[in-house]
Amino acid sequence: MSRARRPALAAAALLVAAGLGLTACGSGSADASNTNAVASVSSSAPSRYDGVSLDPAYQRPQFTLTSDTGGTYDFTTVTKGKPTLLFFGYTHCPDVCPTTMADIAVALRDVGTDVAKQVQVVFVTTDPKRDSTARLAQWLGQFDSDLPTKFVGLTGSQDVLNQAQLSAGVPVAQDDGQTHSALLLLYGADDKAHVAFDAGNTPRDIAHDLKLVANGS
Repeated sequence: MSRARRPALAAAALLVAAGLGLTACGSGSADASNTNAVASVSSSAPSRYDGVSLDPAYQRPQFTLTSDTGGTYDFTTVTKGKPTLLFFGYTHCPDVCPTTMADIAVALRDVGTDVAKQVQVVFVTTDPKRDSTARLAQWLGQFDSDLPTKFVGLTGSQDVLNQAQLSAGVPVAQDDGQTHSALLLLYGADDKAHVAFDAGNTPRDIAHDLKLVANGS
């Protein structure tokens, strides 16, 4: 990523730190009062990452939901110590969510099989009323069909989904899930996310940082 893009990322980081890390997909508006203990974001210090540096780092969250295969999925246990991309959104989203999943898929094709097969990609719905396990599996299958590790879709009761977002340190989605966090979080072997990605990042940025995290950097 060119250094010229750093100011844009800094501005985005400050918005997140102010509790404005919500994006409205298609319609609806964000409630700026909902900070939900969102951690601060580094906006000035040099970083080896191409994404948005998180300072302090986000701890890998603890939550148990239902996977798109119908089984119980303990996020902390299943992903512990593994490079993990976590995103909250919904499958009927017209823009941000499919773009994010497509960017992840492009990045995973770029990093090579050895890295790609280590990475866990977890998509947690913010719209449990419409996102059934079958719907999640069908939608995610559009992005991961040729990848060595399949994306995982998770759903559950609204209360548990809200707690999952709080545990991850992102604002709880509003407007029936259509206004949700825009951050794609990347956790490493230390079970912390030192970097995240937003609309200002490209698949190349994600690929760059995935390689660093997968190699323990």
